[in-house]
Amino acid sequence: MQYLIGVDLGTTATKAVLFEKSGKIIASSSQAYTLYRDASGMAEEVLEDIFEAVLITIREVSINLEEADELLAVSFSTQMHSLIAFDKDWKPLSRVMTWADTRAVKYTEQLKESGKGFEIYKRTGTPLHPMAPLSKLLWLRAERPEIYKQASHYLELKGYIFYRLFGTNKIDLSTASGTGIFNIFELKWDEEALQLTGVNQNQLPQVVEPYEIEENMPHEFAKKMGIQSNTKFVWGAADGPLSNLGVNAIKPGVAAITIGTSGAIRVVTDRPRTDEKGRTFTYALDKNHWVVGGPVNSGGDVFRWARDQIFDSKLSFDEVTELASKIPPGSDGLLFHPYLGGERAPLWDANARGSFFGLNYGHNRSHMVRSVLEGVMFNLYMVALSLVEVVGDLNMIQATGGFTASPLWTQILADIFEQPINVPESREAGCLAAVVMAEKALGLIDSLSVVDNMVGSNQTYQPNSETFEIYREITPIFIRLSRSLSSEYENISNFQRRFEENK
Repeated sequence: MQYLIGVDLGTTATKAVLFEKSGKIIASSSQAYTLYRDASGMAEEVLEDIFEAVLITIREVSINLEEADELLAVSFSTQMHSLIAFDKDWKPLSRVMTWADTRAVKYTEQLKESGKGFEIYKRTGTPLHPMAPLSKLLWLRAERPEIYKQASHYLELKGYIFYRLFGTNKIDLSTASGTGIFNIFELKWDEEALQLTGVNQNQLPQVVEPYEIEENMPHEFAKKMGIQSNTKFVWGAADGPLSNLGVNAIKPGVAAITIGTSGAIRVVTDRPRTDEKGRTFTYALDKNHWVVGGPVNSGGDVFRWARDQIFDSKLSFDEVTELASKIPPGSDGLLFHPYLGGERAPLWDANARGSFFGLNYGHNRSHMVRSVLEGVMFNLYMVALSLVEVVGDLNMIQATGGFTASPLWTQILADIFEQPINVPESREAGCLAAVVMAEKALGLIDSLSVVDNMVGSNQTYQPNSETFEIYREITPIFIRLSRSLSSEYENISNFQRRFEENK
């Protein structure tokens, strides 16, 4: 038998999945690690924790291979927007600064106000936000000059994993397209963005196709993974674009909605497209497939907060959802803006903060939880409205992520969007997509459309017309309120930061 392994370098865990060539899942393994946060907006990870997680998870799925079996390749999906600095001897000068790190908010705002930022966005496709390595580099220069001056090399997370395994200094096109310093139209590092950061091209990795293959890793690592040293490792792509491929949302007008820790809505086009209002991103899957969409910070983490803080962490998510299901659509006029940790799309404001609006004596904790579930979906709908302006109507929605385990939450999505929501059979979209790219890299397939035969439909949620009028009335209130509160987000977040610092 012939097999492939897909590896997903996630924000809170690395997962490896062993697939048959047909796409059938044989085994999976997940290894969690800590995302270190503090009141300053820091959100970092330890490099060695993630590297060890890669070794462990591949080992735990490869033990299912028989001696006569053939492991064709290992391919990767990775979290986007990470940044790591190294000195001239490749010693790490920092931990992994993840997409969730917001310490660069001040320098992002300065870039927006300078007038240069929007022109850079139009060339790079990455919205101006502290998540982007563009902003992180500006922050490093101003706030961590001791690191900035010593830095001879910069990599992202997957680039580091490949550096450790193969001694490479590369980045795949897909991940590069999310840095904010890569020109997606000329397919090279953007000169003006580099001048702005003071970084030169010699400090940056070589950009390669997602189909690039590495071989012949040191025996010690191969032994720890339980595989052969000559096993082919395919670079793969970034997790956002791969999610579309993994749920079979690569045709025009087919949107992929993902909600895990965070969330996103994305559509594939045949060329890069930027938004005249700067609201959407454009990232590469490969040179012929470009993913346009918007990511949200507000996803499963917000639901977890609601369970832990409004109810009791001893309650299961199903128990909390059951309480919310007893509340009517619209939560009897209670709205929740889910911006607990700032927001990317549609606001692109790291200072944004959450709020309940409309509370009265008739509301209880169950109302609050239902309004949290609805608030995440109202926010995603705002992103969808922006996306339609850029790419046209959404004809089909493929949904994936932990939220699809909740029939109530998925039904709320269908009712707010007034569209059927299809939940694909595979729940390992990122790893499956990485494997499909590996098959193309190996010449086993000619087109990514083979995913049609690998992704079935698990369930389709039909919108309930009885709720349309309710959501049509309350959604505009949610949108108008988010705009009116935006003028005070910076003031309240500055107050909160000072309060935390003085504790």
